[in-house]
Amino acid sequence: MRSFDFAPLHRATIGFDQIADMMDRVLTNDVAQPSYPPYNIEKTDADTYRISVAVAGFSENDLSVEMKENSLLVAGKKAAEDKDRSYLHRGIATRAFERRFALADHVRVTGASHENGMLHIDLKREVPEALKPRRIEISSSKAIEKDVVDAKAVN
Repeated sequence: MRSFDFAPLHRATIGFDQIADMMDRVLTNDVAQPSYPPYNIEKTDADTYRISVAVAGFSENDLSVEMKENSLLVAGKKAAEDKDRSYLHRGIATRAFERRFALADHVRVTGASHENGMLHIDLKREVPEALKPRRIEISSSKAIEKDVVDAKAVN
């Protein structure tokens, strides 16, 4: 029994809702995660990533990649096959699938390609200028004193 109450976290923090929701989703997910199709996630540079999904037997027309809010949805649905075919062994799975990836803020899809049975999705994190760290110039106390206007006592 793994049941955690995140109510105190919601009461004590502001702006961390996504982290608490993600932890809640991960810890309360009792259903086994699907392992089809297999995939890799690699970090190709400081702010770029690539998701590679093994989609043997699927063409570009059978696959779809959608980004909605902070979620990436990769789905595949094979067109109807000939009923005339008779398989002695069928080891290549071409069943429909849907795989979701949670994306961090400011991560966007830059492209997708399909080659040699692999679907490659390229991602890039683009932090806006307003959120990047900036250097604040520190002035000396002499410069501040020059700007002060001398005031005379009225009384």
